[in-house]
Amino acid sequence: ASILGPRGLLQAALEPLLGISRLPDIYGFPGAFLALTLMSYPYVFLSVRAGLRRLDPSLNEAARCLGLSAGQAFWRVTLPQLRPAVMAGSLLVALYVLRDFGAVTMMRYDTFTRIIYLQYRSFADRSVAASLALVLVVLTATLLYLEMRTRGRAQYARRSAGAARRMQPVALGRWRWPALALVLAVVTLALLLPAGGLLYWFGRGLGQPATLQTLLTPAGNSLLVSLGAALLALLAALPVAILAVRHPGRWSQLLERLTYAGFALPGLVIALALVFFGAAYLPGLYQTLPLLLVAYVILFVPQAVGAARTSLLQVSPSLEEAGRSLGYSPAGVLRRITLPLIRPGLTAGAALVFLTCMKELPATLILSPAGFRTLATGVWANISEAFFAQAAAPALLLILLSSLPLALLTLRDHE
Repeated sequence: ASILGPRGLLQAALEPLLGISRLPDIYGFPGAFLALTLMSYPYVFLSVRAGLRRLDPSLNEAARCLGLSAGQAFWRVTLPQLRPAVMAGSLLVALYVLRDFGAVTMMRYDTFTRIIYLQYRSFADRSVAASLALVLVVLTATLLYLEMRTRGRAQYARRSAGAARRMQPVALGRWRWPALALVLAVVTLALLLPAGGLLYWFGRGLGQPATLQTLLTPAGNSLLVSLGAALLALLAALPVAILAVRHPGRWSQLLERLTYAGFALPGLVIALALVFFGAAYLPGLYQTLPLLLVAYVILFVPQAVGAARTSLLQVSPSLEEAGRSLGYSPAGVLRRITLPLIRPGLTAGAALVFLTCMKELPATLILSPAGFRTLATGVWANISEAFFAQAAAPALLLILLSSLPLALLTLRDHE
């Protein structure tokens, strides 16, 4: 908003060059759509990336030998195998957009979450907020049902014998520059422009009084709760994914669908429910870190479930059966065969949970212990008062820490 707004930093830079006194208004749907797209595309990227790592290149090579072009082989062979990854990532994006609070509030675009929050804060008729929350639950259930029907019972495990080889880079030819332009456009909008604006405001705020402790303490708090939630979500997601893939049935599907319900609900609704539960039944947990971690796991375990499920679908059950025939116990098969094969998906799922917890706002605001500040709450407190210079330093540090999982995943690919 401070960069692309009608009188933001971009307008200030263009005015002396082109005489532009005002840019088009981005508030409302255009700004919310752009912000949510740039914020949520990593969900599809990481899920599809994990799926691509498990593909057998021999299938694509066989299609090329049968006369298919590179494009035809992609659409008829590669893309159908990526269907679980694409569906899992797309479902996460849809659920994330339904529950987002910060972006739509900053862009002044009325969605369910923003109106529910305003109705709750108004202290007038909270039944309206409850009714809107119920509609949001119905929309979530509809999305989950449609995704389940679309998925069907298709099998995606590799059937060929021998060890799978790594995918080899493909020469793009004349599509090289359009592909590079697309990547640069995404990087510019999602990273360079926001980072440039933050650096500008950071420079403006250098002369203001601040201490290193005001950054280190929130950063440590953010890392503590995000890493803890990622580990707990991974432990909770693994049995759910195994049940859904290896033991499909009505109850396993119901359990998997239930995990997605928490992700779609606004963090505000989950937080208020946990506040009521904690205050009424477990007062010792009210406004404590364990209760905050419980909220994070409820909200974000679907990210780990989706990534783990996608990887598990691409592991042939015959490999596990071979392990059992060699005398391994079920735990031994899981530890020595299944877990190493689905490690890319588990790592991607943990990275998704970590990224989302780092920037989670409503649940953190409501459930955090007194005096417990994270980078996200610090940024929000300053931006809500239009103190962009004070918000720049914690925002830059938040970006840096959030990029660590993606950097580690990328480095592992090149080892």
